[in-house]
Amino acid sequence: MTPGARLQAAIDLLIAIHSGESPADRVSAAFFRERRYIGGGDRRDVIDRVYAVLRRRAALDWWIGQAGAPSDRLRMIAALALIDGWTADRIAGSFDGGSYRPPPLDDNERRLAKTLEGKALLSPDQPEWVRFEFPEWLTDNLHRLFGPRLEPEMGALRVEAPLDLRVNTLKATREEAKVALALDGVEAKPTALSPIGLRVQGRPPLAVLPTFKDGLVEVQDEGSQLAALLVDARPGMRVVDFCAGAGGKTLAMAAAMENKGRIVACDVLQGRVDRAATRLQRAGAHNVERRGLSSERDPWVKRHLGGYDRVLVDAPCTGVGTWRRNPDAKWKLTPAFLNELIDLQKRILDSACRLVKPGGRLVYATCSLLPEENEGQIDGFLAQHQDFAVVPVAEVWRDSVGRHKDAAPCPSSDSYLRLTPAQHGTDGFFVAILQRSAAAKPAPETADAKPAPEAADAKPAPEAADD
Repeated sequence: MTPGARLQAAIDLLIAIHSGESPADRVSAAFFRERRYIGGGDRRDVIDRVYAVLRRRAALDWWIGQAGAPSDRLRMIAALALIDGWTADRIAGSFDGGSYRPPPLDDNERRLAKTLEGKALLSPDQPEWVRFEFPEWLTDNLHRLFGPRLEPEMGALRVEAPLDLRVNTLKATREEAKVALALDGVEAKPTALSPIGLRVQGRPPLAVLPTFKDGLVEVQDEGSQLAALLVDARPGMRVVDFCAGAGGKTLAMAAAMENKGRIVACDVLQGRVDRAATRLQRAGAHNVERRGLSSERDPWVKRHLGGYDRVLVDAPCTGVGTWRRNPDAKWKLTPAFLNELIDLQKRILDSACRLVKPGGRLVYATCSLLPEENEGQIDGFLAQHQDFAVVPVAEVWRDSVGRHKDAAPCPSSDSYLRLTPAQHGTDGFFVAILQRSAAAKPAPETADAKPAPEAADAKPAPEAADD
């Protein structure tokens, strides 16, 4: 492809991302499936340009807003000037209307390119939310959360995330997987916190590598690996992954259980549950039952009251902690959607807790950093469910993560685990472990309330690096 053709493809992909609700990575995959003529090098260039715009959209739109309303074509012009340092003449030369290249600049676009020539992306006149790239309406929430650490935390959420792999301990140790990757030409180093993780250098074509195809490794952010380990699922247990998605944490728990016992992987999105089948087969995980639910109050829950040792609720959330991977997601958030998610999370917890047997544990996790979705949810839940109590994360870490070779100390001395990219190098994650009293009686089999319309149909939150 010519440089101009790559620019037009990037503009087309930006338009596709901003015109729907699906995350950028999923839209990108579909975009390139329909354009198989675009080679690997060209695809990488297009992706890099698109994500550069998504990561700096607020600043680009601020500059564009001096002259008019933003569009994806104007964002690309502004990015070429402000991020890549192109001159106005060079931009005009690539927007020449040639075969597969962008149409020529109009007068307004020429003025914009000329105005931005030689300018820096960041300006002291920009408001805080523009400089740090987050939705303006979240300003107060993020200040309460981070205080003086706002700038480094937002900066870490703005850069590209590393590629983390989880070693499938059903098939290999971490050292064996590392050696296998090296034979595939991939350099990997042990992750700092997860004892079953490897961090890969670069962006290798994993899907074609024998190490991946043979199921020795799975793509999974280090924070997500830790959340799965903290469930402390052990051989012979009965476990429910209540919001399993495509099965990333289900796979990790199946390995921890050594294929002994039973895991039920549930989700209200049947397509996600179905997509887990290939991953389970590749990993050699045989103790997993996949189950689609009509809603969080599916009758299946009432039929299995108090029947499980561990119940993981990896709740639908805003995905603030995954903005490194899903920079487009932040601009799709609204206050109304946050409120819907908070209500949905509460209903999911209220229903899923019924599955926990006396003495068993309920593990609540999100890839959000907002207290409303994390500590606030746990406080509200404990006020209504006095037969549950918090188990300090350091205690569970010692018994679960600490059982592995080369385990790192627990990074939290608080009741809960909170991970951020700036402090821990992982996606943002929150994990709370709640234990049900051994003397608790099973919840009464009262008639389940009808689910609210959005219970089964709420749009999915952005996914982490594995879900």
